[in-house]
Amino acid sequence: MQDVRKKWDGIYQERAGQHAGDADRVLRENVHLLPRGGDALEIACGLGANALLLAERGLHTHAWDISSVAIGQLQAVAREKGLGSLRGEARDVMLHPPPPQCYDVIVVSHFLERDLASHIVAALREGGLLFYQTFTRTRVGGSGPRNEAFRLADNELLDLFSTLKVLVYREEGTAGDITRGFRDEAMLVAQKPS
Repeated sequence: MQDVRKKWDGIYQERAGQHAGDADRVLRENVHLLPRGGDALEIACGLGANALLLAERGLHTHAWDISSVAIGQLQAVAREKGLGSLRGEARDVMLHPPPPQCYDVIVVSHFLERDLASHIVAALREGGLLFYQTFTRTRVGGSGPRNEAFRLADNELLDLFSTLKVLVYREEGTAGDITRGFRDEAMLVAQKPS
């Protein structure tokens, strides 16, 4: 894992000073589903655009990434914005997954470790929401990882989180006019049953 950490630290050092950008589409388009308060976690947060949005919405937010460089940049932005409710942590989530029943919201985007799915479900409190968006193997463009192991098979996101109640799911594949719509990725918003 040291090599992975080093790789991502290097990537974020090259991006020093860059803005985190916008939150991912799964969160932006479904922000109305967020609770008014509670505890949130963004896994593999990078520069933390999703975590920033969660904290701005009043959630006590934890943001984890393997890169301490990314976390340092995120914490600096959180301080600038006065978001004391956002806590960043350099953490290898595979070695230290989230503890059970701790979060009302979990966000994961552009990160896929299938073995983590059961830990994510367990980490949600009853009624908690999962917002997940990542790349699919069925694609029309060249974005995302080249390694197919880091891309979802058709409908795999539904299978990985089959114990949750689906609120929103979108995966358009290559149907219809491929120049429009939501392509190369799948998104899911799902809720842990009470």
